[in-house]
Amino acid sequence: MSKRLALISEHASPLTAIGNVDSGGQNVYVAQIAKRLAQQGHAVDIFTRRDDARLPEILHWIHGIRVIHVPAGPARFVRKEDMLPFMAEFSDYVVDFFAARTPPYHLVHANFFMSGLTALRLKQVFGTPFVMTFHALGKVRRYHQGEADQFPDERFAIEEAIIRESDCIIAECPQDLSDLIHLYAADSDKVKIVPCGFDPEEFRPLERKLARERIGFADGVFLMLQLGRLVPRKGIEDVIRALALLRWNHAVAAHLVIVGGDHERPDPAATPEIGRLQAIAAELGVADWVHFTGRRGREALKYYYNAADVFVTTPWYEPFGITPLEAMACGIPVVGSAVGGIRHSVRDRKTGYLVPPHDPAELSDRLAYLCQHPAERAALGRAGKQRVNRLFTWSRVADLLNQVYEETMAVSSISHHARFLRGLPQAGDGTPQSAGTRPARLLNA
Repeated sequence: MSKRLALISEHASPLTAIGNVDSGGQNVYVAQIAKRLAQQGHAVDIFTRRDDARLPEILHWIHGIRVIHVPAGPARFVRKEDMLPFMAEFSDYVVDFFAARTPPYHLVHANFFMSGLTALRLKQVFGTPFVMTFHALGKVRRYHQGEADQFPDERFAIEEAIIRESDCIIAECPQDLSDLIHLYAADSDKVKIVPCGFDPEEFRPLERKLARERIGFADGVFLMLQLGRLVPRKGIEDVIRALALLRWNHAVAAHLVIVGGDHERPDPAATPEIGRLQAIAAELGVADWVHFTGRRGREALKYYYNAADVFVTTPWYEPFGITPLEAMACGIPVVGSAVGGIRHSVRDRKTGYLVPPHDPAELSDRLAYLCQHPAERAALGRAGKQRVNRLFTWSRVADLLNQVYEETMAVSSISHHARFLRGLPQAGDGTPQSAGTRPARLLNA
């Protein structure tokens, strides 16, 4: 049965280019699940902050999907770390938008903790149940990044309130589930594991020679690919150090292609991480074999994946990680950190290799082995392609989410009916609900 669904993604618009500082997996996630839900007959509205004055308030994006550009704060780019002060204005707008629309929304799916604040408000005012996907947890981020984490401490209390009051929480992998339970005391009964996915129409094997011609590399070169956001936590420094060990200790004439950045050119002024990594490559004597491309559009990424002999991703932590799925979909083996979602999607010694984070020596050993054993590379690539097509397509993700939505709405309806029979106030009837232990300042944020 078709539903009217609201996806909230305050900083990650489905329209934004992937790979710059505040764009990545969440943008892809929101865009792809919206498309699949619309294909299933649902009406989907995506609420995201207006970051450009030229954007219309309501954009009819794809059949069945509207993108609502919410006026909250300045109509320009704002780092997500600085966006919390604008969320009261964001939430007020969405509440007014909901109030003016009929028929009402059946369910809200909030993405990231600040969107969860808006979902809390909507549940208070209208009784609309909401599903929560955090995409990253503040306590995990703070543990790994320390002082480099620039989100306010207030984030932790907000996440705790959202976890208490949400109708269902989506964990993207077993590690995410464990973190929710052990760091936030989440009720395990309302946490469901639904992974991220990839689009088989977008990512599939291509002839390697053609792919290399498209990106300007000759056949016969051992090519390693790193693709995604260029920020320190992605561990790209360790990949460069592993490249140096490959060349100097293993005599492997490898090249490393690094795709990503805040500009189409690999400009250190636009993307400071490029400058830092270039300096490390120069210090290690491998600058000539490290190739920065800058940001690339989605349509070009399949050529980079298919040109590579191996995809390397070694973040310090990773809530899920979509790029390993895309690489495996192209038949490319993955060498990744044994953390978070990568440990879930990549099967060690079956679709690639898992290595400890911060360990260039172990990483170089695995890469050297793959360079020296092309038949093993091919076998791992075939197994990875089979695995992701069986378990991680966006269509399967949407089917799983549909089940979660139906169960969440059913439980919410039963709870609402039980409250009615007991004569308790209902959300949206003008009688304030008991906030319990919820901080009032968070619910009004």
